[in-house]
Amino acid sequence: MPTYEYVAKSERTACGHCRTGFEVRQTMADPPLRACPQCGVPVRRVIGVVGISTRRPSRSLLSDGNLRAKGFKKLVNEGDGKFRSVV
Repeated sequence: MPTYEYVAKSERTACGHCRTGFEVRQTMADPPLRACPQCGVPVRRVIGVVGISTRRPSRSLLSDGNLRAKGFKKLVNEGDGKFRSVV
């Protein structure tokens, strides 16, 4: 179930709970909150940070063996505009 962040539309009339923002777990089908559950001040939904991770570290994704298996070619710069093929 996703977590949505809300913050008060007006900081002057907001309580401590909605002035700094709060999180609510809701289904995607639930309508967005219109008011703070503690003080009733109008709130708006804020776009929050999303955590994304890969199944394995990027170091193993870029390993010579993995690149070779996926059909990529890895070039290493030797200087003076010359590149050497590693994979």
